[in-house]
Formats: sequence, C-alpha cells, structure tokens
Amino acid sequence: MMTRHLRMSAFVMAGVLAMGISAIAADSNLGTWKMNPAKSKFDPGPAPKSQTLKIEAWGADGVKYTADGMDGDGKPSHWEMQAKYDGKFVPFKGNPDADMLAYKRIDANTVEATTQLNGKVMGKSRIVVSADGKTRTLTQTGKNAKGQDVHNTVVYEKQ
Repeated sequence: MMTRHLRMSAFVMAGVLAMGISAIAADSNLGTWKMNPAKSKFDPGPAPKSQTLKIEAWGADGVKYTADGMDGDGKPSHWEMQAKYDGKFVPFKGNPDADMLAYKRIDANTVEATTQLNGKVMGKSRIVVSADGKTRTLTQTGKNAKGQDVHNTVVYEKQ
C-alpha cells in the first residue's frame, strides 16, 4: 500500500507531465500552412509564387520547419531548420537571405524570429497565429542579402 506522501508525489508528477504534454500540443504554429499570395505583400519583390510550410513538434520545446514552393522567378525553393523557442541561433538551410535563425516564444500564439547571414543580424519577424488557429501572419523587417530594405507581410492559411 502506498503511503500518503507517495500518493501525493505521484499525483503531482502526473499533473506536471500532463501540463508538459498539453504545452507541446498547444503550439498553434504546428501543422501545414499554405501562403496566400493575394493577402501577402513583399517589398522588395518579386513575391514567391507559392510556399507551403510544414511545422512539426521537435523535442520538448521546439519545431522542425520545412518550406517548399516556387520563388519569384518560378524556381523551386526549399528551406528547413530545427529550433527551440530559446532565442539561440540554429542553422537555417535554403534561405538566400539567412543562414541562421533564432526563435523566441512571446505567448501561445506569438513567436519572434531573428535571422543572421554570415554572422550579421539581417532581420526580425513577428509571427502571429490567429485566435481561431486558421491564419498565420509573418511580419518581417530588415535587409536581404543584396542590402535592400525588407518589409514583408506573409499570410498563411491552415491546411
């Protein structure tokens, strides 16, 4: 027979585990997202013709991100990275304007990202998932690899 102390410890541990699992499940960024070109704005252009994001849970507090589509010139594009929401830079493969990225969770529906290219910070993005979980909006400012100012708003819809 378990003692009262052991039963209480087991109950507390079960609660902590359940909270951890629900925190992972509650990541509103997870899923497949398709860019809506009509609602998105790219300055400078040209805008990508298409992009689909696949965002999966990775580790205890992170995501595995894969983006496939067609760039503004109609060429295939493929970006990928794995990051935790800890603000630490990780490799960002395939993006011509960034080779490193850091994610930081602000709240349940908001993430901030910072990109670097060759060790220099290039841009900041704020990613917000709507309250109903159907829309993901990325607002980006900074510079691209050509040194041009970037002011993008990219709207994705949950698939």
